[in-house]
Amino acid sequence: MPSSPSAAVWDECSGRRIPPSWRGPSPRPIGILRAVTRRYVVFGAGAVGGVMAALLDRAGLEVAVIARGPHLAAIQERGLTLRSADLQATVRLPASRHAAEIEWREDDVVLLAVKSQDTEAALRDLTAAAAPSITVVCAQNGVANEREALRRFENTLGMWVICPATHLAPGVVEADSSPCPGIMDVGRFPDGSDALAEEVAAALRAATFTSEAVPDVMRWKYAKLLSNLGNAVEAVCGPQAEDGELGVVVRREGEAVLRAAGIAYASMAEDATRRGGRITIRPIDGHRRSGGSSWQSLTRAAGSIEADYLNGEIVLLGRLHGVPTPANALLQAVANKMARERLEPGSTSEHELLAALREVEISPVG
Repeated sequence: MPSSPSAAVWDECSGRRIPPSWRGPSPRPIGILRAVTRRYVVFGAGAVGGVMAALLDRAGLEVAVIARGPHLAAIQERGLTLRSADLQATVRLPASRHAAEIEWREDDVVLLAVKSQDTEAALRDLTAAAAPSITVVCAQNGVANEREALRRFENTLGMWVICPATHLAPGVVEADSSPCPGIMDVGRFPDGSDALAEEVAAALRAATFTSEAVPDVMRWKYAKLLSNLGNAVEAVCGPQAEDGELGVVVRREGEAVLRAAGIAYASMAEDATRRGGRITIRPIDGHRRSGGSSWQSLTRAAGSIEADYLNGEIVLLGRLHGVPTPANALLQAVANKMARERLEPGSTSEHELLAALREVEISPVG
C-alpha cells in the first residue's frame, strides 16, 4: 500500500525517517533549509565537485562553480549535466574561471574540490579575492589540504568523501552510486565540530548525500588515505591490479608509516559500518564506472595526477619517521611519469613493478 502523504518516509541514503514537512511536489527535495542564505561555491567542478554542485542546486541552495577549460565553457554554454542510474538533469549555474570573477560575501562556503596538486594555486586565487571570513571545506583526497587552507582561512573544515563519481566529458558529471550518491562527513580542522559543520552537513543531506558533523574528521581522512594508495595502482596497472599483490604492499607500507608517526586512523571495520551498504555503484546507460580519480586523470590526459599527495604522503612520512616505503615511492614516480607523458591508464604491468621491487631486495608480500 502506498505511503500516506502525511506519513514519514524512510530515506535509504541518510538512514533517517524524513518528516512530511520536509517533502513536497517540487523536484528540489529541500524544506529543511529554506531559511539558509549561505551560498556554496564549488571550487573545482569536476567529478565529485560537479556532482555536489548539481545536487546542491537541485536541493534549492544557491550555488556557483569555479572550473576551467572546455568544462567551464560547456557549463557556461549549456549548463552542468548530472547523470546517474536514476537521473539525468542539467542545472544552470554561475560559472567562473577565477575567484576574482565572483562578488564574494563574508559568509560564503567554499567546497574545495580540486585535486590536491592544484590546492596551492586555488588558495592563492581565493585569498586574493574572497573575504578571510569565508568557510573553506576541503572535499578532497589526501590530508595536506586542510593545513594549507588554515594558513589563510580560519574557518577550515575537512571532509571525508566517499563519492564514486566520473568526469570525462566537458559539461558532464556522473554520480556512479545511487540512490545515495555518497557519504560526506565534515568536521573542524584539526578536530572538533560546531554549528557551522552541522549546517554544512545538513545542506549535504538535503542534497541526498549521507553527511554528519564529526569531531575527528582527520582520523577518517587518514583511513581514506590508506585506501587511496590503490588509486595509483589502478591508474598505472589497470583496475584488475588494485586488489592484487601490489595493492597489498602499498597499504601495508602505509599502515606501518602511520603507526610509526603515531597517527590515528579509522579501522576497516569502522569504515564498513559507516558506509553501511549505502554506496551502490550502478551502471549508467548500461556502462559501469571504469576507474577512480587517478585513472580518470590519465584518461583525460590531464597532465598531472594526485600521487604526490597520496602515495607521496606516505613516502614523506616514511622518510620523516625512518620507515622504508619503496612500493609507494615507485608508484608515485611511475604515476607522475605517465601523467607528464600523457600515457594511457593501465599501460604498465603489475608484474613489471613487482619485479622492480624484487630487484631492490624488497619482498612485496610476507
